[in-house]
Amino acid sequence: MGEEMPKVRRTLYTVVIKRVLDILLSGAALIVLSPLFLVMSILELCFHGRPVFFAQERVGLHGEIFKLYKFRSMTDARDDNGELLPGEQRLTTFGKLIRRFSLDELPELFLVFAGKMSIIGPRPLLVRYLPCYTKRHRMRHEVRPGFACVPLKPVKTWTWNDQFENDIWYIEHCSFSVDVRMMFAVAKEALAGSEYRINDTRPAFNGRNLFDNAKEEKKDESIGDSPAS
Repeated sequence: MGEEMPKVRRTLYTVVIKRVLDILLSGAALIVLSPLFLVMSILELCFHGRPVFFAQERVGLHGEIFKLYKFRSMTDARDDNGELLPGEQRLTTFGKLIRRFSLDELPELFLVFAGKMSIIGPRPLLVRYLPCYTKRHRMRHEVRPGFACVPLKPVKTWTWNDQFENDIWYIEHCSFSVDVRMMFAVAKEALAGSEYRINDTRPAFNGRNLFDNAKEEKKDESIGDSPAS
């Protein structure tokens, strides 16, 4: 028996209104937060040097590949052989601060405004995960990726399967009320600060660890971003 394939919810809200709200809210946020962007950019140059932004290819709507940008939280310090030092050695005090309050995610507002992302939606993940998804979980790419797609009920675990099934629930139940509730949940978490974002040790997805809740050090980080976020 095959996988049960989800049905993407298509309504006036999901097709039209959601995109209009994304443009209005991200545009307003970019204007209001422009002084913060300037200050963050200066601090990035002071603590991490150039470039100011971390860039990495991620998977977006309908499997389209796009560049995701974040403020850097690590230096690009290398050893004598030219290899990047372990992440915990490159993560700075400033990097820990912006991770805790999700300030590193702010450049994604430009992607929301441009239509590559939405404010609420499944997180855009690494391109190399594409061949690892089941057909059911690949359906998470039938909506624009977002800042977050948080569960609206308490969860005991947060395995890859938990995350993907939550994404599937979202694409089947997306509505204005669901998005508003998720926005408040994300804002509450950002204001309170997230300890787990500072030293994210989630293992990379390989298609065989859907239900693995173990933690291990990642070996595939670039200059400061987490593949899982």
